[in-house]
Amino acid sequence: MPRHFLSLMDLSSEELDRILRRAIELKTLRRQGQPYESLKGKVLGLVFEKSSTRTRVSFESGIFQLGGTAIFLSPRDTQLGRGEPIEDTARVLSRMVDIIAVRTFGQESLETFARHSTVPVINALTDQYHPCQVLADVQTFVEQRGHIGGANVAWIGDGNNMCNSFINAARLLDFNLRVACPAGYGPDEELVKLAGDRVRVIHDPKTAVDGADLVVTDVWASMGQETEQRARMDAFNGFQVDSMLMSGAKANALVMHCLPAHRGEEIAAEVIDGPNSVIWDEAENRLHAQKALMEFLLLG
Repeated sequence: MPRHFLSLMDLSSEELDRILRRAIELKTLRRQGQPYESLKGKVLGLVFEKSSTRTRVSFESGIFQLGGTAIFLSPRDTQLGRGEPIEDTARVLSRMVDIIAVRTFGQESLETFARHSTVPVINALTDQYHPCQVLADVQTFVEQRGHIGGANVAWIGDGNNMCNSFINAARLLDFNLRVACPAGYGPDEELVKLAGDRVRVIHDPKTAVDGADLVVTDVWASMGQETEQRARMDAFNGFQVDSMLMSGAKANALVMHCLPAHRGEEIAAEVIDGPNSVIWDEAENRLHAQKALMEFLLLG
């Protein structure tokens, strides 16, 4: 059976740590200009039902840098867009490529695809989880501050797929996560229960960032929620990550955002461009973390 990556919980703590260390190694090799083609001749299939900038470019560039190639497939390019069963698409594609990254809506669709694939399947984003982004986020923290275990992390905003993946990361890497969100916009309640005392959900951003080592936010309306934009703007009033909110965190607290960002909404421009921001490093690390992930899934 192939090894899949549908959420962070498909990894042990030790495997996650190994992938993160490997990502940093691969980043160093890239910076030194040393070619490293561990996946030479491998083909990555990208099945994307949702639009993307960073995810698509990082996967395509990553497999190319490791000696392989990528084939990008949108709903317009496949029979999935015309109603072919997910199971049939998975069976066919996995006979033709070596690894597949799927960016879709429901986690159930991704899991169905993986059950019928004979090659590794990666979650490149679903409505439930965004584990590849959190790999890059944790890599960025490790580069800047060392091991994240025991750190205080504040999530400010919607309890969305990113928030759910941070909850899983807290379970695996043993850091303290405080989630501040308006009532009715919290993360998956079952995930919160499973995380135990590592995760606390509150409704006050100031309490969440108090003494934080890392502050993370995301857009208030994710893809597919555009019709809720006005209602969400009202509900999230007071949840912007601005200089005033950051004054409650540690002086050297890092700020992350998975992008694209709505400057002046969930995050102020002076914060995204300020000295605490590692957002551009975080974006670049999608490339290196996913290279390490693909190596892990294909080479073991």
